[in-house]
Amino acid sequence: MRSRIGRKQLYIWAFTVATLLLFSSASAQVSEQAIQTTPQSSDAPAPKQQGGSSTAGEFAPVLDSEHRPITAGGFVKTGPIIFKDISAKAGLTSWHHVMGTPEKKYIIEETGSGVCLLDYDHDGWLDIYMVNGSTYDAQDGKTEPPHAALFHNNHDGTFTNVATSAGVTNGRWGYGCAVGDYDNDGWPDLYVTNFGKNRLYRNNHDGTFTDTAEKAGVTLGNWSTGASFGDFDGDGRLDLFVPGYVHYDMAHPPRAGSDSLGFCQYRGVNVSCGPRGLEGEPDHLFHNNGDGTFTDVSVKAGVSDPNHYYGFSSTFVDINNDGKVDLLVANDSSSNYLYINKGDGTFEDASYYSGFALNRSGRETASMGLAVGDYKNSGQVGIYTTTFSDDYNTLFDNKGDGNFSEVTSRTGIDEITYPFLGWGTEFIDYDNDGWKDIFVANGHVYPEVAHHDWGTSYAERPLLFHNVDHGQKFMAMPAVDGTGLAEVIPARGAAFGDLFNDGKIDVVINCMDHTPVLLRNVNPDHNHWVGIRLVGGSGSPRDAVGSTVYLTSGATRQRGDVMSAGSYESSNDQRLHFGLGQSTSVDSVEIHWAGSGKVEHVKLPGIDRYFVVEEGKGIVASVYDGIAKEASSGK
Repeated sequence: MRSRIGRKQLYIWAFTVATLLLFSSASAQVSEQAIQTTPQSSDAPAPKQQGGSSTAGEFAPVLDSEHRPITAGGFVKTGPIIFKDISAKAGLTSWHHVMGTPEKKYIIEETGSGVCLLDYDHDGWLDIYMVNGSTYDAQDGKTEPPHAALFHNNHDGTFTNVATSAGVTNGRWGYGCAVGDYDNDGWPDLYVTNFGKNRLYRNNHDGTFTDTAEKAGVTLGNWSTGASFGDFDGDGRLDLFVPGYVHYDMAHPPRAGSDSLGFCQYRGVNVSCGPRGLEGEPDHLFHNNGDGTFTDVSVKAGVSDPNHYYGFSSTFVDINNDGKVDLLVANDSSSNYLYINKGDGTFEDASYYSGFALNRSGRETASMGLAVGDYKNSGQVGIYTTTFSDDYNTLFDNKGDGNFSEVTSRTGIDEITYPFLGWGTEFIDYDNDGWKDIFVANGHVYPEVAHHDWGTSYAERPLLFHNVDHGQKFMAMPAVDGTGLAEVIPARGAAFGDLFNDGKIDVVINCMDHTPVLLRNVNPDHNHWVGIRLVGGSGSPRDAVGSTVYLTSGATRQRGDVMSAGSYESSNDQRLHFGLGQSTSVDSVEIHWAGSGKVEHVKLPGIDRYFVVEEGKGIVASVYDGIAKEASSGK
């Protein structure tokens, strides 16, 4: 491990060089010193491991020219305008997230909730589901519990909360959500994880949902987090994986000062306890029986998590390109899981030998968010995980056959993330140049950071890393005053998708004790794009979750995977989005269908619009035909 001074100097160098290079290329002018730092003595004691959350140690604060922590500062006056906060204009700020008390005495109040994007009414426009938390008083029946929101897309840039009429208000202590058509009726369903019983909302096709979790046998109990759907046994039906976090006792919550192990302190200050030092919850895999019920096959399949690690986010995706979906689990302050699908109803735990369990130093990280994508256009999916402050987010390069190498330092994006505490994340091609970039939503868990000179803040700005060298290097984009990248918010879950059908990927963020944030992508590029929604046929999941598409345009071959979950306890747009750069046509589209295993080739007749491809039928008529016609006519 590098010394504290060496790491500090490297962080400052990386941040300064990346910023100066970027501003020079964007003709941006920075009028005053971008960063000021607090000197650190050469004989300072070695970093010590935090008890409650895994970190790399303690580091000197990084401050901007106005002496603000870089997590809530470092803004510049001019530069590229990529995202614009339109939350209020869109009508989202009528809803408010609530989780515990502002003091955050207990871990159950800290971790926040997710957000799901789904077209629940089949009108061709993405709607937004926001999970809400709760409070001790609400759990005791003393106050009305906070409710979730379902924002219907009005097609005019605004949204209307229809959660009550749709029957999806939840009313329990909510954490995550996952989208998947578990009954193969062609309509997206919604699974919501809670502290307490989970819900499975079946889509009734009329704008309403029915909670079928009890009948389906997937309620569980205690603390569930970032669930995901996937057809692990290839029978054409979506199964359900549900990670467990901490086994929490509401009547006897762990309190700072009550332990003797130091697991309730951060940098010597009393904070909420955990997760280390607390009992974890096991994970669960439910097999879809095809009759509206599920069977728990966790132990038989080899994914029950006997270690009771602190699971946060998960997703099914084909890691080793063998046509079977594997399973990734990001664990907080414990080793991550990578389970390779053996094709016989069981998984092999490849976590350690794959290189995904630990970072390059052989150390556990506090993994919160999980992004999966082919950021090198190599035909192999890479992995990005977000972590606690005083540590760096990790980027894993897929070397083939399920083996990974952690390349964060090599790509230039490790040191800059140390002061930030990351949550929702995704590989997105924000400028449609054909190469996936990385977005990270940030926010601390300890309100106490506001009272100490630790170089971090409770509310934090997001980070966007631009893919500048075919996945070999990334560059931090500047936080320009008045734009979305300069929003200082207590972010948690984030979902990514094209909310306005304009071919640009937007971001919806669920924030702690705060209103939602909608960052509209307004990047001024003129690159082309194409979107594809897959519909599975006989023998495949109807929503095609687990399917893979390879799209070739010119010399670039991109990969897209349909996933039901990821980021942080959230679900993204399941339509596949491909930036084309200046290319004006698509040469080929190769589809590997989940479930049936069939490989199909289709020819797209155009670009800059969405197409629906149905297994065995090719491109079919859809609502997007009318949307594309309106867009071309300027309506």
